[in-house]
Amino acid sequence: MIILGSRELDPLTRASAGLLAAGPDAVLSHDTAAALHGCSALATTDVHVTVPYSHWAKSRKGLIVHHDRFAREDVVERHCLPVLDLETVVTEVLCTRRPWRALACLDQAMVGLSDQQARALIAKIDLRLAARDDRRGTRVAESLLCLGSGKAESPQESRLRLLVIQAGFPAPVLQYEVLSLAGAVLYRLDLAWPTLRIALEYDGHEAHEDREGEDAERDRRLTARGWLVIRARKDVFTSPDSFLRKIDDAFRRRVSLSA
Repeated sequence: MIILGSRELDPLTRASAGLLAAGPDAVLSHDTAAALHGCSALATTDVHVTVPYSHWAKSRKGLIVHHDRFAREDVVERHCLPVLDLETVVTEVLCTRRPWRALACLDQAMVGLSDQQARALIAKIDLRLAARDDRRGTRVAESLLCLGSGKAESPQESRLRLLVIQAGFPAPVLQYEVLSLAGAVLYRLDLAWPTLRIALEYDGHEAHEDREGEDAERDRRLTARGWLVIRARKDVFTSPDSFLRKIDDAFRRRVSLSA
């Protein structure tokens, strides 16, 4: 796929070129469609399109062609381009992508939805999973579907949540608010187990750069209120053992106190 000029990195320009290369029956799908629906967790410079089995198109550099069935009612417009609808895209992502990326995509799809809208989206995805011809990945997808939340503030927070759940800990509460006696919000915790007063904070490089002193003071104030605060950095995803031991120790301390 060749794009000339200064707009070669513009996502919409690349998506338009991919559709032209794949032919008139092609629709944007998979990672490209997820990004156009606002799910940046799967951002890629490759353009993904899906074409019917009856149409022949070949993948090439920068263009990944998928052959599959889809109904015209499954296609919506985004930026005047044909895109598979959100529930179709998320269903595919949940079954085929790495679990943490799939969960991050689901979380982003739920941002800004009311409880009713979120339940409706989950129900639509659940129906599509049940009707899926290719059963590979559906069991994992169903387990991830139960974890979806619009409260995750970054893909890495979604990844961290999945890490602790897969390690056997209960699902934490997202964006838990610590209130004053008057009911004012004092702190908002990334992840928390409120009944045990254990807080889990993700220190993303950009968000926490040059904030060590501020974070330490925040932790001190939370500790004074009875919280155990555990901080996680990006390296926990490659070497999680020490981090998970800290959580296990915190759980043991809190459980022994309540016994």
